[in-house]
Order: sequence, then structure tokens, then C-alpha cells
Amino acid sequence: MMSNNFFPLVSVIIPAYNAELFIERTLTSVLSQTYENIEVLVIDDGSQDRTAEIVTRFRQQDERVILLQQLNSGVAVARNLGIAKSKGEYIAPIDADDIWYPQKLEKQVKCLESADEFAGLVYCWSVEIDENDVILDKCDSSFYLTIQSVEGSVYPALVDSNFIGNASVPLIRRECFDKIGGYNSEFRAKNGQGCEDWDIYLRIAECYQYRVVPEFLVGYRQVAGSMSRSYMVMANGYELMMADSRKRHPEISQYIYNLSASNFYIYLLHKSYSCHDYWQTIIWIIKAIKLNPKRLIGLYLYKLLFLCVWQIIAKSHTEQKLIKTISNVY
Repeated sequence: MMSNNFFPLVSVIIPAYNAELFIERTLTSVLSQTYENIEVLVIDDGSQDRTAEIVTRFRQQDERVILLQQLNSGVAVARNLGIAKSKGEYIAPIDADDIWYPQKLEKQVKCLESADEFAGLVYCWSVEIDENDVILDKCDSSFYLTIQSVEGSVYPALVDSNFIGNASVPLIRRECFDKIGGYNSEFRAKNGQGCEDWDIYLRIAECYQYRVVPEFLVGYRQVAGSMSRSYMVMANGYELMMADSRKRHPEISQYIYNLSASNFYIYLLHKSYSCHDYWQTIIWIIKAIKLNPKRLIGLYLYKLLFLCVWQIIAKSHTEQKLIKTISNVY
């Protein structure tokens, strides 16, 4: 364990809405960090379950935990409230269902402390985990070393794809927020939630360099059956974010923005397919190919397109059979 003396304070920011299923495991992983000089601000965003009760119990056991409560206002407002009330030199966001592995903060603080003042954010790698914290995917270090280990001035690469991965990954200097402001809460008002993290990563990258700890230090929760139709809202958020980026950075070629949109549509089609929304999946496939015709080379999208068409035909046949059966009954 690291002593608190002579180590900068890290403010951990946890927005939580109806998070009773996993908040205990999230808090346990945070409070078990080898880097101990932390404060943990949980912002209860109008939860209607036992979230506040669970956090209060942790607060009684560990004075580093702080509970803030607000009316349901969305994740951006919750994070901004936590940052405003925090005191740390570094800000470390984590979602209320994800987990950190023990040395996450220690290694990221060491990385930023050894970097120059131009470095504003350090990220790491994450793995997908299920409801029981079991890792779902293989940790392919060779892939991450080539694709998700970008450092320095990263803005164009970050436009192309959100290589940070998720909201529970970065450690950010407080001065970044002092300079660029907080998370964009206007996305929610415009029915565009889901890209607030990517948006702030882009705004930080305009002013600061990035560093990476090339290790898997975050568990990114995937809950079976929880996938909703939020992909349409995310698509709106993406368009809002990229429209702002185009205005601010006209020097970036349209080709990069096209690649970015194509990559994002590939991400969305997995969500819509998981929701059995096969027509929308086909639309994402067409849009992805239109923006990046090179995707026609691989077989993956052809297979997915065939599966969607087959599912639509099968569903239509089943519905017709059901209608005929009901008609015969009456």
C-alpha cells in the first residue's frame, strides 16, 4: 500500500442512477486501490432504489466516501457537480457499474507525474466483464499496442475513433476542466446522450497531450438483457459532437470524418442487432459502407446483412401465420 503523504489527491467521480446492483462492487474496487490518497464523490442522480443507502453504509466505514444527491439531471450534470465539489489535483471518473483493478490509479498517477505539463490525460486499457466480474473477451495486447496506444497530440486520431473506450478509463488533470469547462449537459436536452465522454476527450485533446499506461486496468461492465434502444439517442449525440468538431477544426479532412462516422455506425449496428432491430441494423450497414466502401472487402458485413434479412423474412412469415391462425379461430 502507498502512504498518503506526498502524493497528490485524486478525486474519484461516480455518477449513480438506480445503481444498487453494482455500486457496492464499484466502490469496493475504488477503495481497494493501492493508491490511497483519494476522495470518492458519489453523485446520486435522483435514484429510486437503494443506491444512497448503500453509499451511506460505505461512508460510515470509510470517510473518503462522500455522497452528493441531486434531482435526476443526467450523467453530465452529475459529473460536473462532483468535479465542482471535489478538491483533488487529478480527476478520475468511473461509472457506477464498472470496476478498477488494484493498481489502476497508482500507475496512472505515476505516468502523469513523470510527464511534462503538456500532458493532461492518461488512459489505460479495459476489458469487458459480465454481471459476475468475469472477463468476456481475450486481452489481445498486440492489438491494443497498435490501435489503442496513441500518445501525444491525438485530436485527429480521437476524431476517427474513441480509443479511450469508456468513461471509467481516464485520469485527468484538474486544470483541464478549469481551462475547457465541464461535460456538455446540453446533449441531454437535445436527445443526444451517450457521447459526453468522447466530447470532453476531444476538447481536452485540443489543449493537452495524452499519455497511456499500456495495461488492462478497468473492467467495463456488460449486462445481458440490458441493451436498450439508446443507440438512436447516441447517434444524435454523435452528430452534435462531430458538427461542433467540424466547425472548430475545418483543417481536418472530410475523409477522416467519414471514417469516423463509418466506425461509429459499425458500433451502433452491434447495439441494434442485439435489440433484434434488424431493419435499423441494415440501415447502419448501408451507411457504414457508403462512408467507407473498403468495408465491402470483408465478409463480416455480408454475413450480418444476410442474417438480418433472414430474421426479417422469418419474422414476417411467423406474423402472417399467427394472423391466419387467429382468423381461423374467429
